[in-house]
Amino acid sequence: MSSVDPPEALARASIDEEVLALRPDYHALLVVVTGVRGGPSDEVSDQALRRAEDSVRVRLKAEAPESLPEISAWRDAFLDFGVKPRVARSSVEALVRRIDSGLPRIDRLTDLYNAISVEHLVPIGGENLDQYVGPPRLVRATGEEPFDTVVDGEPLVTNADPGEVVWRDDLGITCRRWNWRQCVRTRLDQSTSNILFILDGLAPMSTEALETAGAALIDAVCRVTPGASAVTRLLGPTT
Repeated sequence: MSSVDPPEALARASIDEEVLALRPDYHALLVVVTGVRGGPSDEVSDQALRRAEDSVRVRLKAEAPESLPEISAWRDAFLDFGVKPRVARSSVEALVRRIDSGLPRIDRLTDLYNAISVEHLVPIGGENLDQYVGPPRLVRATGEEPFDTVVDGEPLVTNADPGEVVWRDDLGITCRRWNWRQCVRTRLDQSTSNILFILDGLAPMSTEALETAGAALIDAVCRVTPGASAVTRLLGPTT
């Protein structure tokens, strides 16, 4: 079980000064939704993904994903800590690159937050808050933090590169390379009842645009899980 309750998780969440020194334009919206009910992909989540696919096709106008300023900003951010696009891409770029073949259908809640991510062109991570130990925080890795993942179907514990931007808790890394890949421990599954969503924003995405995406996410999740409730916190240079 989580070692912190939702309000405490948000209150103690933080962004390290070294991250803000790297990208002073960075801000994050943290959304905790409690009382959710997972389930398999369904008509509602499928329709949300289809709307997102149509929306980004209109934005792209047959151009490459990196032509969009919101995606280009994340390429620059990854380069700032030494990661080239062919090595790793932001989660939103990875999704946008899949629209021609269709966005993945994973489960209802993951589908919904992926749809909002693509529609609003913002990286979003969905985490099982009950698997957290301590608050979420964004830091530059020392290279010693553990990251549990799966490689070729087998569980594996690796480490981030020194200086890499990572989300973490007291046990280790929860997401490598800012929003590239989540760990296994905090992944959503159909038994998840309390979710931490992290929306990552860089210029040209404004605070208002980030909050609009967060409101759309809350609405989508609460519509399919009546009785769920949400709390939010905006993090940035002034928090």
